[in-house]
Amino acid sequence: MLWSLLKILVFVALIALMAFGGGILMETAGGVQITVAGTEYTFGALQSVIALMVLVGLVWVFLKLMSLLVATLKFLNGDDTALSRYFDKGRERKGYQALADGLMAIASGEGRLAMAKAARAEKFLQKPELTDLLTAQAAELSGDTKKAAEVYKRLISNQATRFVGVRGIMKQKLSEGDTETALKLAEKAIAMRPKHEEVQDTLLRLQAQAQDWAGARSTLATKLKTGTLPRDVFKRRDAVLALSAAGAIVAEGATLQQQEQAIEANRLSPDLVPAAAMASRAHIAKGKKRNAAQVLKKAWGAQPHPDLAHAFAEIEPEETGQQRVARFAQLAKLQPKHDETKLVMAELHIVAEDFPEARRVLGDLFERAPDARALTLMAAIERGEGASDAVVQGWLARALNAPRGPQWICDSCHHIHAHWAPVCEHCSSFDTMTWTTPDTPEITSATGVHMLPLIVGVQAEQPLTDESAEEAELVVIKPVIPDAVIGDQEAK
Repeated sequence: MLWSLLKILVFVALIALMAFGGGILMETAGGVQITVAGTEYTFGALQSVIALMVLVGLVWVFLKLMSLLVATLKFLNGDDTALSRYFDKGRERKGYQALADGLMAIASGEGRLAMAKAARAEKFLQKPELTDLLTAQAAELSGDTKKAAEVYKRLISNQATRFVGVRGIMKQKLSEGDTETALKLAEKAIAMRPKHEEVQDTLLRLQAQAQDWAGARSTLATKLKTGTLPRDVFKRRDAVLALSAAGAIVAEGATLQQQEQAIEANRLSPDLVPAAAMASRAHIAKGKKRNAAQVLKKAWGAQPHPDLAHAFAEIEPEETGQQRVARFAQLAKLQPKHDETKLVMAELHIVAEDFPEARRVLGDLFERAPDARALTLMAAIERGEGASDAVVQGWLARALNAPRGPQWICDSCHHIHAHWAPVCEHCSSFDTMTWTTPDTPEITSATGVHMLPLIVGVQAEQPLTDESAEEAELVVIKPVIPDAVIGDQEAK
């Protein structure tokens, strides 16, 4: 309504301006004299202006007629499309202008205007390979997904625009959460354009979510061949996929193929903690304890981790506490100053009932990085040295409110995971797990009942009450000591 009113006001203003200008010209003295073939013509000011406008119009008509004459001569000379091109020039100019305006509208975020410009461009150009794409993007921008899907289907029917149509529908299915259909479309798109980096990444992510590890490794190899992935990153991610394909090697009845895949994953990326732990168990299953130890030592030298310590303990499950301390010294000397080394060795000394040495190994870790593990071990040390229940429970109370320390965290969304996984369960990112301390430390939860006998002793002077037991239930490291050894030490 306001726009119509504004146009009317502008039109009235222009008419008024022209009338005012005409009145001034009529009152103006003088004019223009033209002599043609001895005849003199005199024009007043207003007549001169009108004559000039007529002359411009006649020149424009003359040029158009000359262009038509040239097109006609070309047609008569055998150019069958000369006349059609002449009459289509104006339509093309208007169509391409509408197309440019539509692209500008999309860039400006004006979906409705872009839809109108796309329709106008289609009317003048009659080139669906250009206007359909603009229409689809405008429909998506304006929220009309049904219209966009219809246009993308039309694009698929055209060989020149088939990839664009498949990619568009794939992105729609992803936004709708239909990953199964999106995976099939991504496979078709990558077959048409193997070098398209976005489609490569999408297909790899969808294959990882669907646990199609063989397909994901093939897509990863394609990324390496097309130059969209550095070789060092390829080796790391190929190791992650090989590890995922291996599955849980500790499961009863693990196949030889799973064992070989675990060993291959460790070969591809020796510093990948889950791969090293799984490969060591594969070597143990084959009776190659020395190879298992070598794998774990190499990984420990790169990044000490509780899972590596637990796998190292499985090499000799029947050894005593003192024997385990002596054997774990091989790991400790690789990273003697690392916090994980101190925590593991302190736990081993506690089980061996060498509490002064456990305190010495732990050092000031409980003050410098007071997480639940360090504080829980301090409670065990105090118990072993004969401290009162009040002192022990004081450490336990501190541990209950302390952060858990390093955990598996997604680099993309910072979601905390209980276990390593190739794909983030929150944002579905691939290979983004890092063993690190959260920026916002998570408080421990009450799930550590299995450590109670070690912390408070099974022969305490006073039995634990429900309240004290609840305070003692802490998240701690997975014990690197087998249950049989704990039982022998408790019996003493």
